[in-house]
Amino acid sequence: MLSYIARRLALMVPTLFGILLVSFVIVQFAPGGPVERVISQLQNPNSGGAADRVGGGQMGDAGAQSDGSAYRGAQGLDPAFIKELEKQFGFDKPAHERFLKMLGDYARFDFGRSYFRDAPVLQLIKEKLPVSITLGLWMTLLSYAISIPLGIRKAVKEGSRFDTWTSAVVIIGYAIPSFLFAILLIVLFAGGSFWQIFPLRGLTSDNWAELSLFGKAKDYLWHITLPVLAMALGAFATSTLLTKNSFLDEIRKQYVLTARMKGLSERSVLYGHVFRNAMLIVIAGFPGAFVHALFAGSLLIETIFSLDGLGLLSFEAIVNRDYPVVFANLYIFSLIGLVVHLITDLTYSWVDPRIDFESREA
Repeated sequence: MLSYIARRLALMVPTLFGILLVSFVIVQFAPGGPVERVISQLQNPNSGGAADRVGGGQMGDAGAQSDGSAYRGAQGLDPAFIKELEKQFGFDKPAHERFLKMLGDYARFDFGRSYFRDAPVLQLIKEKLPVSITLGLWMTLLSYAISIPLGIRKAVKEGSRFDTWTSAVVIIGYAIPSFLFAILLIVLFAGGSFWQIFPLRGLTSDNWAELSLFGKAKDYLWHITLPVLAMALGAFATSTLLTKNSFLDEIRKQYVLTARMKGLSERSVLYGHVFRNAMLIVIAGFPGAFVHALFAGSLLIETIFSLDGLGLLSFEAIVNRDYPVVFANLYIFSLIGLVVHLITDLTYSWVDPRIDFESREA
């Protein structure tokens, strides 16, 4: 198993290289860029304030196109100033040099500085990551805690009235987008039109530091209730159907019939034999569910509930062409995804010792 883990860890290096290379090449052909954004801000000061936040010093090396040609909207600006902007953003160097330098920096987890936030990228990620991890973990735990028992019950009671009604609820939950359900929760329970039970924004109250330990825990749970419920709706529905179908597939196999013929109780058959095999496919869905919740799934939810997390940071970085933040988030999420997939494979072996990845690769 140690050799298998070593091989998987070694494969992460070319995988990350490929992801960064493809993304970097795509960015070179993307319209606009941080230099054009600053020029636009200078030509139209009322449109924002990004140009005012561009300070001196090295701002980063991951980049957009900069071939030395005139920028659209740059008429009337000193060409020397344009060249200085390119140098400040690191675009005075060829694309391959910028990419190689980025690889060297990322190997040391040096992500440079944000173009428009005037702060180290790693510091920004450290500040935003706890919010996204909180949402992702609570969403995953809640959806699995409900969907696994419910899916098992639906498999055992297949075709019953319970199975029919719960299937209708699950399908409706799957069909409703998380952001739409979030708006519905706000309208109903956050002072939209009906009740003012839960807060509308943030993870903690303004007086959180003054609260007792129990008060802090209560305040925290009070704030995350609606965001987590909104995120868990789609994941809960997917996990329930996945669990049910997986258990149904195992229940119909010959070894289950043999176990019943030996006189084992239905509970022993279900949890002693079926559970271990049926849960493999459910475990396989965990990495995708967690990573999705950590980034894509939390993006709209963070925006709706004004939660300053990593998803919102990534979205704003893409809009503002803040490429050091964009590439750093891509690198970190890719690395997290690869590590979580490795953990999932190890969990496979723990759940079912018959699975031996090392012998399969031999």
